[in-house]
Amino acid sequence: MHVKTLDERVVSRAKARGLDVLVYAPHFTRLPEIRQRAERHSDDELLVVPARELFTGNWQNRRHLLAVGLSEPVPDFISFEGALAEFESQGAALCVPHPSMLNVSLGRPEIRAYADHIDAIESYNAKSLPHTNKRAKAIATEAGLPMFGSSYAHLRSTVGEAWTEFDTAIETETDLVQALANDVDRRVVHRTGPGHRLRNLTEFA
Repeated sequence: MHVKTLDERVVSRAKARGLDVLVYAPHFTRLPEIRQRAERHSDDELLVVPARELFTGNWQNRRHLLAVGLSEPVPDFISFEGALAEFESQGAALCVPHPSMLNVSLGRPEIRAYADHIDAIESYNAKSLPHTNKRAKAIATEAGLPMFGSSYAHLRSTVGEAWTEFDTAIETETDLVQALANDVDRRVVHRTGPGHRLRNLTEFA
């Protein structure tokens, strides 16, 4: 949870890193195309779940929301409240990526105000710098909301640098949505060491 790029090399790397599921949520790509790509790259070893990281609001004050389990397209730059209504009506899980990062994320006040609508907050992002991840974890803890970890891989080399281990089997898209929505026990995991730090900086750059 989640990657921006998907091809055979990404799939091979995910399998080599021992991952069972990838959430594929590229920017500015329509849901039907995301679903087709996800299905094409799924097999018995790796499930690729289609998702959307939506831009809500206007470009100057956009807020990113990660929706897992959408059945119908939702347009970018829809209003924040409009996005929440769409996610709820479609039964999608609402996840908050990279909280409080620049002008592209939900901050503490918004997370507090909409906590009842949020299923999980990203507490570790392999693209974020250490102080940003520390702040994200603090925000999730303060809000009392479940956490998830993500490679946020725009580059193939970042796949498998961070992930979320759920205490349940995730064999379908519905399984993942239910695990997120029902606060299934989980653990956020990430690699460490010089190699991880280098891949983090490369992804950030």
